[in-house]
Amino acid sequence: MHCPFCQQRGSRVIDSRVIDGGSAIRRRRECVECNGRFTTVEKAVLLVVKRNGVTEPFSREKVIMGVRRACQGRDVSDDALKRLAQEVEETVRAHGSSQVNANEIGLAILDPLRELDEVGYLRFASVYKSFESADDFESEIRLMRRRARQE
Repeated sequence: MHCPFCQQRGSRVIDSRVIDGGSAIRRRRECVECNGRFTTVEKAVLLVVKRNGVTEPFSREKVIMGVRRACQGRDVSDDALKRLAQEVEETVRAHGSSQVNANEIGLAILDPLRELDEVGYLRFASVYKSFESADDFESEIRLMRRRARQE
């Protein structure tokens, strides 16, 4: 960690606290060279466990790319996609675990995407839920309509 005052590399941690419901750590540091004090915030790494067992860091960009593909040709703004990806990350982090199955990310995408764009939702759900026929689309549409009546 470089000191923001004198650029020296050495610092020591004076205080450490968990913030944002456990998703980040706030550290108060002191430079060993100039004694300047500064704060750092480190986001806790969220790892995604894929079906084949491989783990990789969570990426909002991957969420955005997948949803953008589902919403291709639809009137969905980049800002809306970024908000959806943030909501998905917050939902997944709220589980309190440092690892999450890729399947849980897909589930976390479905509801906000349905609210954002129904056609994009159906496209995403058709891949995510492995639709095999028009009947699968019909039953998903019936389910969407039932939910809409309940809201």
